[in-house]
Amino acid sequence: MTKPIARYPVPDLKDLPEDIQQCILEVQEKSGFVPNVFLVLSRRPAEFRAFFAYHDALMVKETGSLTKADREMIVTTTSAKNDCLYCVVAHGAILRIYAKDPYVADQVATNYLKADITPRQKAMLDFAVKVCLDAQSVGDTDYAALHAHGFDDEDIWDIAAITGFFGMSNRMANAFSMRPNDEFYLLGRIPKVKKPS
Repeated sequence: MTKPIARYPVPDLKDLPEDIQQCILEVQEKSGFVPNVFLVLSRRPAEFRAFFAYHDALMVKETGSLTKADREMIVTTTSAKNDCLYCVVAHGAILRIYAKDPYVADQVATNYLKADITPRQKAMLDFAVKVCLDAQSVGDTDYAALHAHGFDDEDIWDIAAITGFFGMSNRMANAFSMRPNDEFYLLGRIPKVKKPS
């Protein structure tokens, strides 16, 4: 008997609004499976649309100096601070793929201070963790430390916004007992075997 993917039941794909069906099918086509977060949030279509619109505005944007790997590193690190199994496993997998590094996600989730990352990434994560755990203490010295590593104020906004958005996501995933898909555990850990042509 398989465990449920979350505390709340998920609707059948055929019963969802067409735009949400299309979104889920596109994700399935691209990744080969449907991440459980799409299924869990689909039970509330308006919230699904708002969640993924903000997610994409933060994580898929083309402006700023944060790379896709940087963004996923922020999510993985701060999700670990929030004890969110779903987001650490899912975004850790995406981080391994974007960084082309099978070790980095486990390192930053366990202790980013000991991880094999650049001083710039460490400064970025210092700030993200402070926003995650102690946002009321953020001040000028935190901005100055990031400026010294080449981050501008828009990059700093991105770091804070990603941390804040996934803080909400972490809390929802934990409250709803959302399980990571089995597929996430191996993604980016072993090289893909190329099919013979």
